[in-house]
Amino acid sequence: MIPIRDTAPCHSKPIVTWSLIIICVIIFVAMQLMPYELSYRLIYLYGMVPIRYSSPEWASYHNLPFDGYMSFLTCLFLHGNWLHLILNMWFMWIFADNVEDRMGRIPFLAFYLICGLFSSYLQWYFDPYLTIPVVGASGALAGVLGAYFFLYPLARVVLLPIPFIPFIVNIPAIAFLGLWIIIQLHNATTSVMFKGVSVDVAWWAHLGGFIAGIVLYRFFIKKQQTE
Repeated sequence: MIPIRDTAPCHSKPIVTWSLIIICVIIFVAMQLMPYELSYRLIYLYGMVPIRYSSPEWASYHNLPFDGYMSFLTCLFLHGNWLHLILNMWFMWIFADNVEDRMGRIPFLAFYLICGLFSSYLQWYFDPYLTIPVVGASGALAGVLGAYFFLYPLARVVLLPIPFIPFIVNIPAIAFLGLWIIIQLHNATTSVMFKGVSVDVAWWAHLGGFIAGIVLYRFFIKKQQTE
């Protein structure tokens, strides 16, 4: 199911949301224009490679110096391919503007980054010996979806159930996002048995971001909205 838009009103320009989208796109395009060897090296330096922090010997052998866990944050701005980028930025475009509207720009940015950091941490915690870089805005975006889940549960999400077929359905956000988190939980708890095998999706990062979002969102909402 592909979300097309939501019906929740937005009363301010989502400058931070737009900026995050632009930054991610610029970084991705720049890396596509680089020589492959350089972009490959940067993915390993700034993507979050769990074993880098679990095995100093492995990190030293592969010339990955300890970076103070900085890649837990920088990985949020990298993407593996065009589809990965487009899906993340599309969800950001639909859902993040409303959350930014309720929080304000600076609190929303802080909220986004904190959710992203926790998502990276949970992925590392549950798969500490993964040798593949974990990249993408999905974890931080999951935090945004967690906030949206509680702030706009009855907003309608317009969906295209089958790609390229013009049949549209309209369901409550709580139903769409509830199904989304069930899928993440199922995939995370079933794929945990396959540690060490190539993983395409960082399911635990999604869950980590969502958990952080539903726990922390209330502390970032503008005061006048909660009175």
